[in-house]
Amino acid sequence: MTLEIPRNHPPGNEASTVVVAGTTHHPQAWKWYHYFTFNVDHKVIGIQYLVTAFLFYLIGGLMAVAMRAELATPDADLLEPNLYNAFMTNHGTIMIFFWIVPSAIGGFGNFLVPLMVGARDMAFPKLNAIAFWLNPPAGLLLLASFFFGGGSQSGWTAYPPLSLVTAPTAQTLWVLAIVLVGTSSILGSLNFVITILFMKVPSMKWDQVPLFCWAILATSVLALVSTPVLAAGLILLLFDLHFGTSFFKPDAGGNVVLYQHLFWFYSHPAVYLMILPIFGIMSEVIPVHARKPIFGYKAIAYSSLAICLVGLFVWVHHMFTSGTPGWMRMFFTISTLIVAVPTGVKIFGWVATLWGGKIRFTSAMLFAVGLLMMFVLGGIGGVTLGTAPFDVHVHDTYYVVGHFHYVLFGGSVFGIYAGIYHWFPKITGRMMNETLGRIHFILTFIGTNLTFLPMHELGLQGMPRRVAMYDPQFTSINEICTIGAYVLGISVIPFTINILWSWVAGKKAGDNPWNAMTLEWTTSSPPLIENWEVLPVVTHGPYDYGVHNAEVQTATVTEASA
Repeated sequence: MTLEIPRNHPPGNEASTVVVAGTTHHPQAWKWYHYFTFNVDHKVIGIQYLVTAFLFYLIGGLMAVAMRAELATPDADLLEPNLYNAFMTNHGTIMIFFWIVPSAIGGFGNFLVPLMVGARDMAFPKLNAIAFWLNPPAGLLLLASFFFGGGSQSGWTAYPPLSLVTAPTAQTLWVLAIVLVGTSSILGSLNFVITILFMKVPSMKWDQVPLFCWAILATSVLALVSTPVLAAGLILLLFDLHFGTSFFKPDAGGNVVLYQHLFWFYSHPAVYLMILPIFGIMSEVIPVHARKPIFGYKAIAYSSLAICLVGLFVWVHHMFTSGTPGWMRMFFTISTLIVAVPTGVKIFGWVATLWGGKIRFTSAMLFAVGLLMMFVLGGIGGVTLGTAPFDVHVHDTYYVVGHFHYVLFGGSVFGIYAGIYHWFPKITGRMMNETLGRIHFILTFIGTNLTFLPMHELGLQGMPRRVAMYDPQFTSINEICTIGAYVLGISVIPFTINILWSWVAGKKAGDNPWNAMTLEWTTSSPPLIENWEVLPVVTHGPYDYGVHNAEVQTATVTEASA
């Protein structure tokens, strides 16, 4: 029996159809220019997300280097203070909303989820493409804010009343940009939930679903619940800016703390939006390169769901100094400490997987192990900040900046790098250069610790964050941080060279260069447009290394019979 189904086609070839179990005539790969079009293939969209996000990463990174150059001396001798504030605001915004979230969820999620569950595409391909194409105009709005009002300057939190009185035109563009990427996140999350729940290959049991998919499922639910709350807060802020309302104007009876609640109800879970997909990447990279089954599969899968649930009840720990009642401080201190438990479960599972494994120190594995160290340090800092008495002492100091970057740079960015080194052969069909990868890792590891570890000491000594000028007593530590930032900036060079050279002239990868066991490695590298000629049949778990003669059979069942 054969079945004819419509397929994705390059523009100009829409009329053709494909006989699944018979002779096939569809193209095997997209042309380069298809990656610049409204393409509905999940793999193309994933690459579009990754490349676009990396360009914004470079922009945000240049802003960070400029700020650290300014902070090498106590006086404002490089950046004018308003420009420093604009760089500070948009550096944070770009790194969160245009680099980590779109690359971790949109990039890896789109490319991998259908492949990992044995689907030919996402549930709603056109909605998926719309979700991506909301990002470029949002980024342009953000960059345009520098030409219309000098850039928003109220910090990535946009707290009123500051955001209502500084650079209103630029602030408006900032709000519109965030609402656009928030809408993109909601559309993408809906797609992920439906795809994972209803489109996995029939032979895949729930305890055979890759842990990356569990992480994306938890992330998507979290985004669907929390993102609309941020959008509501920003729209109210927009009304205060332009339509005479006073939701957040204290001199007109408004309540600025209400904005903080709306903002942090999304923005603390946003930390998990940025780190849960990375946890999923870790759970894929470590067992493959340690050649061992993942330790505690079910515990790691369920801990993603637990973080999703508990993460919705911790946001007030960002507001301990905003007149928060004592009972709320107590409640949110406890809930914040509780969220460390499922996170600890994951850390324990990865360390136990490494224990006794036949570890291959590839670039992907080096970044994964580096993430373990960074995230544990950042997590310990988070536990201290989640405790009200300590948080009040270091609130709005560089201690917070150091902790935040250990979690999001040492955690999320290291994870993104690990994912790129791991799946680059599948995405492009070519291997990355391992020597350049190790140089990249060493520079990134040194630069990260040199930049962000001394910031904890700066915070304990009382240096406030978000300032272009500071007391000269903090100069020596700031100089160390600035040198570290330069090293981090340099570290991107070998990575960029590696990506470009390997994509063009790297060694051919083969279909499964790591001998991995999840479904994406059962198709060609790069995958066919519809992923497989026939859907794979799952006969074992995704991490059954050394368990038995586990083997994925890819050609035993036709799509019609499945």
